[in-house]
Amino acid sequence: MPALSTGRTVSGPAPAEAGNGFGEKLTRAVSQLNSQQLAVDEAASRLALGSTADLHSIILDAEKASLSLELAIQVRNKALEAYQEVMRMPL
Repeated sequence: MPALSTGRTVSGPAPAEAGNGFGEKLTRAVSQLNSQQLAVDEAASRLALGSTADLHSIILDAEKASLSLELAIQVRNKALEAYQEVMRMPL
């Protein structure tokens, strides 16, 4: 029986380009979250010492950092739930 050939080759998944992998994106997001938190802490310290009077900007930055942290926690919780569900799947 002759083999069928379509002239197409099937390859595996494309290799991740440098800096575009999931781990790299996750590391970048956590680093950005950390820098937001540190910036808000620094701004709050400056406000407490009286070296700045821009309370409005500091409160907005604090809320942005708080929402970012809340989002990161929710993403972590969803990822953990998905992992636990996969682990409960029968083989």
